[in-house]
Amino acid sequence: MRRPLKRRSFVALATAGLATTATATHAGTARAQGTYPDKPITMVVPAPPGGGTDLVARLYSDLLSQELGVQVLVDNRGGGNDNIGTAIVARAKPDGYTILMQYSAYHSANPALIKDLNWKPDDFVGVAMGAMAPHVIVVAKKVPVDDLKSFIAYAKANPGKLNYASVGAGSVPHLGGVLLNKAAGLDMVHVPYKGSGPATADIVAGQVEVLIVTPPAVSGHIRNGNVKALALASDNRLPSFPEIPTTAEAGLPGFTLDGWFALFAPAGTPQPIVDKLNAAMRKVGKMEAVVARANQLGTVLKDWTPAQMDSFAKGEVETWGKVIRDNKITIAE
Repeated sequence: MRRPLKRRSFVALATAGLATTATATHAGTARAQGTYPDKPITMVVPAPPGGGTDLVARLYSDLLSQELGVQVLVDNRGGGNDNIGTAIVARAKPDGYTILMQYSAYHSANPALIKDLNWKPDDFVGVAMGAMAPHVIVVAKKVPVDDLKSFIAYAKANPGKLNYASVGAGSVPHLGGVLLNKAAGLDMVHVPYKGSGPATADIVAGQVEVLIVTPPAVSGHIRNGNVKALALASDNRLPSFPEIPTTAEAGLPGFTLDGWFALFAPAGTPQPIVDKLNAAMRKVGKMEAVVARANQLGTVLKDWTPAQMDSFAKGEVETWGKVIRDNKITIAE
């Protein structure tokens, strides 16, 4: 290296000091990323225990702990239409130690439904898809129907007397109920709950008549006969529930509702950390026990890169925002 002129020695010394500091900072960052993770990771679930998001989070958490070599702790932060837990992660340090298992409807619909939202989709970067699931239309045992056509006829004969539960205002079950009312000419009343766990408990107890929800929340109850599954809001039947017809087969073509549960990190999380989390998620998602459990729950696993996850999530925000605006759907419906 050429020696600096003496008259510039002070400037050179200061510049060298800045360069050394920058190099040390870069090296420290590189070391931090290289050793990530070296302490427990918190996976925030912005919903109560027992619902679909919680089930998917716990499907991965223990095996992620083994893959990453540190505990991955599930932290249920339900309430506020999913916004309490989501905002916690949006404001968290982007270091990979606070991550979000998010439910599609809240991520995609809340930005269009809530005027003063305390987070925005750009606060997050997509990490990996946890699971995708169509929605199933189920009714309480007390409802005197066994298929979708007879249910629609029964609901039309009882306008304003049937309640449909949702896992929260703005959720896919809420939006699905609004769209079902419009598609079939029904007048069901919306009853929002704080998560699919409480909503499922009340439909099993007969407190509400209808619930449109992802299969993980009700798969056990369908198999045990605690609720009656009328149709799957999808173009294809689920291998785990081959007896449930699609909505098209049941007489309501075009009525499809797909949900998903995905892992996000705060925007600004270093790409090597995002990639490491993604690799661990994808490895766990290929494990035989996880595939079997996902099939049992009625979900589909997707082996996606962070870029694929991020692009898909942005597209969903646009798609559901348009549905909400075109149908003039509000939180109050």
